[in-house]
Amino acid sequence: MRRSVRTICITASAALGVACTSVFQSAQSATPLQSQYPLKPVRMLVPFAPGGGTDITARTIAQHLSERLGQQFVADNRPGANGTIALDILTKAVPDGYTISMISSSHSVNASLIRNLSYDLTKDVLPITQATTQPYALVVHPSVQAKSVKELIALAKAKPGQLNYGSSGTGGLSHLSGALLSSLAQIDIVHIPYKGGNPAMIDVIAGQIQMLYSTILQAQPHIKAGKLRPLAVTTAKRSRAAPELPTMQEAGVKGYEVAGWYGIVAPPKTPQPIVARLNKEVVEILRQPDVATRLAADGSEPVGTAPEEFGRHIRSEVAKWAKLTKQMNIRMD
Repeated sequence: MRRSVRTICITASAALGVACTSVFQSAQSATPLQSQYPLKPVRMLVPFAPGGGTDITARTIAQHLSERLGQQFVADNRPGANGTIALDILTKAVPDGYTISMISSSHSVNASLIRNLSYDLTKDVLPITQATTQPYALVVHPSVQAKSVKELIALAKAKPGQLNYGSSGTGGLSHLSGALLSSLAQIDIVHIPYKGGNPAMIDVIAGQIQMLYSTILQAQPHIKAGKLRPLAVTTAKRSRAAPELPTMQEAGVKGYEVAGWYGIVAPPKTPQPIVARLNKEVVEILRQPDVATRLAADGSEPVGTAPEEFGRHIRSEVAKWAKLTKQMNIRMD
């Protein structure tokens, strides 16, 4: 009996020792993730070419992360296929926190317009934070007999199929902004796609098209010169850059909201401590006044959300654009 008790005690002690050792080793392995990350340079994929809004945002954040965390965060531009090349690279990367990526609102549209994507935006990326939001402004040529959104809708109903709006291309947010107005206001306006925002802006100034959804930054000089008339902004809240303009909802289009945005994501299965660390640092960076000033150069406003909130935003955007593109029969050329 004594031998049996002694055997049980020895066995229990050995098991406890193994358990303690396992916990100790686990704690040791978690330490670099939680307190020492990053231990080497981090690659931040940028899905679009240098010089654009996504690039400006990525490099601004990367510079501050490098300064705060003591390792280089290197912006790596991988443009092509409307931003999907970079996301394909990201989803196949080792989930160790040393490859992350910017994404934009374009990616939420891609989910319904591009067939055979190699990834699912709602499942195959790990959200870190929404970085920015960017309103669009609805502008019209001064010859258009409408000084408000309500008057524009009334004009469109009186002349179905006779008003044109331009965009930077099929499937872009400037296109979908007009499509959403058509759907919610039940009007017939004709979409004219261009190969970029600048050609569309040139034609609306010239009166070749009647209206355009443009970034405020791009439209402001022409508004001040009297070449364009602004009617509203597309976001749910008024823009800091043009607080005098009502939102589309304030102007009478219930349920209307379109916002360009940029965010940061990681590969699936990236350790949670790394995601939490990056979220904390980026959100703090976005709160700095000099960062807000830098982002304003692209017409963007800093946001900074929790990973879970950004994940909900991504899913909401994907569902929203999928519904609209199906309803309006929008397809990529």
